Amino acid sequence: MALTIDIHALQSLPPSNINRDDTGAPKSAVFGGAVRQRVSSQAWKRAIRKDFDSYLSKADLGTRSKRVVDLVAKRVCLLDESYSRETALKAAEAVFKAAGIKTVEPKVREDEEPRAPETGYLLFLSDRQVEQAARFILDNGGKAPSKKQAKDILDQGHSIDVAMFGRMVADAPDYNVDAAVQVAHAIGVHESEPEFDYFTAVDDEVQRGGEETGAGMIGTIQMMSSTLYRFATIDVLSLRENLGGDSEATLTAASSFLRSFIRSLPTGKITTFANNTLPELVYVTVRDDRPVSLVNAFENPVRGDEGTSRRRAAARALAEEARSVSEVYEMLPLASFIVSLSDLGEEMDGLGERVRLSELLDRVTSVVRQRLSEGSQA
Repeated sequence: MALTIDIHALQSLPPSNINRDDTGAPKSAVFGGAVRQRVSSQAWKRAIRKDFDSYLSKADLGTRSKRVVDLVAKRVCLLDESYSRETALKAAEAVFKAAGIKTVEPKVREDEEPRAPETGYLLFLSDRQVEQAARFILDNGGKAPSKKQAKDILDQGHSIDVAMFGRMVADAPDYNVDAAVQVAHAIGVHESEPEFDYFTAVDDEVQRGGEETGAGMIGTIQMMSSTLYRFATIDVLSLRENLGGDSEATLTAASSFLRSFIRSLPTGKITTFANNTLPELVYVTVRDDRPVSLVNAFENPVRGDEGTSRRRAAARALAEEARSVSEVYEMLPLASFIVSLSDLGEEMDGLGERVRLSELLDRVTSVVRQRLSEGSQA
């Protein structure tokens, strides 16, 4: 049995630079022989995780950091104020060492206070795992756990975001978590090139004193504007496995990802450009075969015809690709839904039910709940 949720979105950005490369330029990619704006999957996944913070409980989320020893030690001291920080740090470090996760002394400047030992890479831990580690320390008088006990502490009770995005532990592969969610790099549906904004700033005091005219500072910043195609897919069964077989937690996680995929936005240079848009079209399918990206709808760069906007032309191309996949490969989704601004949804007529965001979350949850129930009874 397979069960996936595919999410397709068209989202237009005005001049912006929400995800830049090492030179400060907006990221780009060549697709269909044309240069397009690109927003990396990593950037959008972080934006989704940050959006989770606005409505999900801290207990349902995780922290990705090198400073996990300090994180556990702080929880120990919070739960039992009689514990000294030094004792808590030693006990917390012992938990990670028992799991085979190496820690190192961080380098600090001469004027800095010493810091707690750190892992050599970012480690993704759920809040429940931090709590489990702290309570083990308190219940066992700071005694180091066995290898099995360490695994019970750090490899059970995954948070929603760890279950979705996975975890790689270089020192101890047994603690790896395979991601249940795939997020594609967003790419422009049309050809575009970076542009340069030449800006100046005036020195108010110099100008007020009449000492000189002209700019006190000059500079340039790169920007792009595009209609982006965004795609992600949720492997519902893998998500449930990562969440310990809890179907209700799986439904909450899937609905949360769907909501935050739509609402979130990477914040690079957002104060400069205020590019606070939302998707103008979202197409969601629940499938029992395999995920299907519709990115090839845009292999030929989209160009708006006279009297037709580029985003409407993009919606039309997306609909044509979806119909073609369904007809040629006879891959029909279990259910499909459309959320759209303006009249863009008309291009998707016959491909799904037109709904609002709240209705979308309810309908998808209902379909997935039914399929999970049928699967457990089979």
